[in-house]
Amino acid sequence: MTDIDKRQATDRLAASLFAEVLIAEQLSRNLISKALPRGMQISHFSVLNLLAHVNEERTPAQLAEAFHITRGAMTNTLSRLEWAGHVHIRPDWDDARRKFVSISTAGRSARDAAIAAFMPLIAEVVRDIGADRVRSALPVLRELRIRLEGGPG
Repeated sequence: MTDIDKRQATDRLAASLFAEVLIAEQLSRNLISKALPRGMQISHFSVLNLLAHVNEERTPAQLAEAFHITRGAMTNTLSRLEWAGHVHIRPDWDDARRKFVSISTAGRSARDAAIAAFMPLIAEVVRDIGADRVRSALPVLRELRIRLEGGPG
């Protein structure tokens, strides 16, 4: 196999991988969106889930960076979450220009309800595929994510 043939084969493999990832991402989002409690969007759930996992305050800028979105987009999401009573936003007492965000008790309950709604659906997919096959795919998907985030490569 020539270098050109190898490059073309790698290009085809890369195109297939990204096509599958993009389609799986879209289908996953659709599945989860339909199962989320009324009025909750995936972006809302994602923020609540992160805040529940870290269990400490974050600034809007830190949250925007974590989700690779603009600060404006995060501000919009946080405004909706605050309106729903799912997060608390407080000023930084040392720097009035900065704010801190934490998950509220209602937000934790909403996040838990969302997980309860969609977990059976995604667990069924994993059971159908097979836990061992899914487990073997995770290192490749994790490495792909790390590389796309600009990590070591």
